[in-house]
Amino acid sequence: MRKYFRFAIYLLVAAWFSAAQAGSYDDFFTAIKQDDPATITQLLKRGFDPDTRSPDGQNGLFLALREGSLKAAQALVDWPKTNVEARNAQDESPLMMAALKGHTALVKKLIERDADINKPGWAPLHYAATGGHLAIMELLLEHHAFIDAESPNGTTPLMMAAHYGTPAAVKLLLEAGADTAMKNQLGLTAVDFARRGNRPDALELISGHIRKQQPKGKW
Repeated sequence: MRKYFRFAIYLLVAAWFSAAQAGSYDDFFTAIKQDDPATITQLLKRGFDPDTRSPDGQNGLFLALREGSLKAAQALVDWPKTNVEARNAQDESPLMMAALKGHTALVKKLIERDADINKPGWAPLHYAATGGHLAIMELLLEHHAFIDAESPNGTTPLMMAAHYGTPAAVKLLLEAGADTAMKNQLGLTAVDFARRGNRPDALELISGHIRKQQPKGKW
C-alpha cells in the first residue's frame, strides 16, 4: 500500500512539474513577444533554460532580435548562461540576426560575449552588408571579420551589398579592400550581382573601382 501511495505522490509531483514547465515555456515566449525583460529575468532566475526553442525552432535570443524585442534581447544577452552562439536550422546565429536588423548596441554586446564573427558559411558581415548597416559593418571589420567571407555557394559580402544593400555599403567594402574579381559557384561576380539586382549606383561604384585598379597604359 505504501508503495502505491508513494507512486501516486510521484505522479502528482511529476504532473505539477510538467504543468509548471509548460506554463514557464508559454510565459517565456510571450515575454519575448511583448518585450518584457522583467518576466524573462524572473524565469531565468527560477531555472528556466534561456536556450529553449520556440515551436518554429528558434532560440529565445534569436527570436527577440528578429522581432525587435530589444529589451528582451538585452536581458538574454546579459544572462551569463545564455549561449550566444546557439544556431537555428539554417545555421544562423544571434549575431547574424542582430547584424541584419541593424541592432548596433546588441552587436557590440554579442561581440563582447565572444560571439563568432567569422563563422564558416554565411557570416555576420554578409548579413550586415545585406541590410546596409555601415556602423555594424565597420564594427565587424574592426574586429577582424573576413571581408571576402564566402557563403556555402561562394557569395561574398560585397555581392550581397551590390544586390541588396546600399551604395554606401558597397563603397565601404570596396575601400576596405573587398575583392571584386571573386566569383560564386554560378560564376557571378559582384558586378553581376549589381546588374541582376538592377542597382546602377552599385554597378558604377564597382566598375569604377575596377577601372582604377587597372594599370595605366602608354598610348
